Amino acid sequence: MRIDLVSEHAGPLAAIGGVDAGGQNVHVAALAAGLAMRGHDVTVHTRRDDDALPERVVTQDGYNVVHVPAGPPRPLPKDDLLRHMPEFAAVLRRTWAERPPDLVHAHFWMSGLASVAAAGDIPVLQTFHALGSVKRRHQGAADTSPPQRVELERALCRNVAHVVATCSDEVFELRRLGLTSERVSIVPCGVDTSVFTPRGPVAPRSDRPRLLVLGRLVERKGQDDAVRALTAVPDAELVVVGGPEADRLDADPEVQRLREVASAAGVGDRLVFTGSVSRADVPAWVRSADVVLAVPWYEPFGITPLEAMACGKPVVATAVGGLVDTVVDGVTGALVPPRDPAALGEAVAALLADEERRAAYGAAGVRRARARYRWSRVVADTEAVYRQVLARSRVVEVAR
Repeated sequence: MRIDLVSEHAGPLAAIGGVDAGGQNVHVAALAAGLAMRGHDVTVHTRRDDDALPERVVTQDGYNVVHVPAGPPRPLPKDDLLRHMPEFAAVLRRTWAERPPDLVHAHFWMSGLASVAAAGDIPVLQTFHALGSVKRRHQGAADTSPPQRVELERALCRNVAHVVATCSDEVFELRRLGLTSERVSIVPCGVDTSVFTPRGPVAPRSDRPRLLVLGRLVERKGQDDAVRALTAVPDAELVVVGGPEADRLDADPEVQRLREVASAAGVGDRLVFTGSVSRADVPAWVRSADVVLAVPWYEPFGITPLEAMACGKPVVATAVGGLVDTVVDGVTGALVPPRDPAALGEAVAALLADEERRAAYGAAGVRRARARYRWSRVVADTEAVYRQVLARSRVVEVAR
């Protein structure tokens, strides 16, 4: 198949850990690579955010990346990109008129808008990665999404050929937006189980028990709850992996805020920031932890627990979104209520005090990650959805 992926703000070549660079970038890159490995002709279209970027890059994984000119060629907050989607769609329309793919898979709602506007009769599949209705519910007035986002997502549910959801909680939200059950499939995000393994390099660590959080430094990720939970585990350190470059940490507003939270809680000497790390170094940091925390207020899916499980590390996660699917409470880790530092601290303290249970959770996590979430299976499941959608499209065409 000729498959075009559209990911307007989250390119597969971006450095991970910035404000708008995280799990979606990893997902798109791994999906594109896996589809190419299975013999498909794959191109990823993403917005040009640097004037120095070439128009097209052929990656070592066998897929193409096209940098689409839409808006100024510099980084922009993703919530500011809606006004540039007509330009993005116009470029896609010209591209697909000359060389139409068999199908388009859009990632994020604005990618879906551009893809539907440009595709004509080409089937468009949609993965939202996050839904505006959920974001608005949890962030309220702090939500910076365009005000029309929820209604535009509702329209996408009507206009795309199929939706690929990443977890069961998302399906519930999509039903509330009017999507019928026969037009949605669940295919989770994945983890590279050849890279995230129990054995391998380990990042340097102190003699203290180590808790680790990994990902973007944004308030909804709940790092401040992890900081406050340190009061219940007086010997442990919390290592925060991600954020700006190490030499820019002191100037980062979220780093400053978390340091103030730590100081007020009396745990400032046990909070460590690494700054951004290369994707290749992430497994070593995960292996250095005794317990990995994933404690967002809400989470469309959440790749960090998969990476921890694949490395044989127990996970304490908030019982939200996709984390309820991936982390099996009492088997691969513990689930706690969101925004509850006391419950988090209690769960972490219990795990740190029980080495045998940590080992059992870690071993169960490895088995679960390899059986259900390895990328080869995720890609195969996604390809199966593609084939179902194409078969259905051909039936509709014949019926006409």
